[in-house]
Amino acid sequence: MRWTFNKLKALRLSSPIPLDQLETSEVPEPRPGPGEALIRLKAAALNHRDLWQFIRGWQGSFILGSDGTGVVESLGPGATGLAPGAEVVINPSFDWGEREEAYSSQFTILGNPRDGTFAEFIVVPAENVFPKPPHLTWEEAGALPLAGLTAYRVLFSRATLQRGEHVLIHGIGGGVAILALQFAKLAGAMVMVTSTSDEKLERALALGADFGVNSRSGDWDKAAREWSGGEGVDVVVESVGGELFARSIHALRLGGRLVTFGATGGPPPSFDLRTVYWNQLSILGSTMGSPSDFGAMLKIVNERKLKPVIDSVWPLAQGREALMRMAQGRQFGKIVLTCG
Repeated sequence: MRWTFNKLKALRLSSPIPLDQLETSEVPEPRPGPGEALIRLKAAALNHRDLWQFIRGWQGSFILGSDGTGVVESLGPGATGLAPGAEVVINPSFDWGEREEAYSSQFTILGNPRDGTFAEFIVVPAENVFPKPPHLTWEEAGALPLAGLTAYRVLFSRATLQRGEHVLIHGIGGGVAILALQFAKLAGAMVMVTSTSDEKLERALALGADFGVNSRSGDWDKAAREWSGGEGVDVVVESVGGELFARSIHALRLGGRLVTFGATGGPPPSFDLRTVYWNQLSILGSTMGSPSDFGAMLKIVNERKLKPVIDSVWPLAQGREALMRMAQGRQFGKIVLTCG
């Protein structure tokens, strides 16, 4: 049934404010244009990208949120491949382009500048809408898109992870890191994780990690080499930067690969470039992923019945409190908003 609200609730940023002043506001109901779909959102997950909007500032006015799942409400002219009532998830990677190896100059991520998913409705191109995995709840499906896409591309499109390889994943507890752990184990890899929280390490071990080390330890890179038989790990998955990036290089075996998709700890202070070329290392960057990456990620989720780990669920009206929990770094898994 078509909702007929003239004004809808959303978490919109229209001027620079601190996070503790964020409140829901009324926005007009969007209408689908040519080739677009109107989605009645059920759930939307938080990402660190949402927090960065408060730290880095922004241009213009937009609704927060990159992850979303819901029901197709209506279609604009020329939109094909969908039907009203279909349960769907949204690929948050827009205008990737034709090249698999990197995105186009028109590439954007849902949730700035395009209005995002922290709302009751959203309009997106029909090509960005995919069937929701039927075994997932709305909250689980809402937790999947951005983190799942990022983790898949990091491990398989960039690092070309192989069965039996040793992979080190930093910062376990975050959504991408946990999904990377789940994907890597499904692929038959051995997985070591790090965290500054012993509790998160224990939960990761219960989830399937083979080894865990507190990254405040002075010798975690040495522990990684010993765990992998003395040679070093095949792959490092890294999104912290800073000193962790530099030391990760020394955890790699000869010919190993490091994939970075973030720098929450800032740039590396320094590292010995000679180690990179002398040890034949590959340092790879990764951001989001292509439509084929998204489709391949969903294929694994459907075939292996993978479920994202949910930290907590909040109503849209408590989006500020949910974001503040993320800012405190206490979560293990995805924080999800229910939208309607």
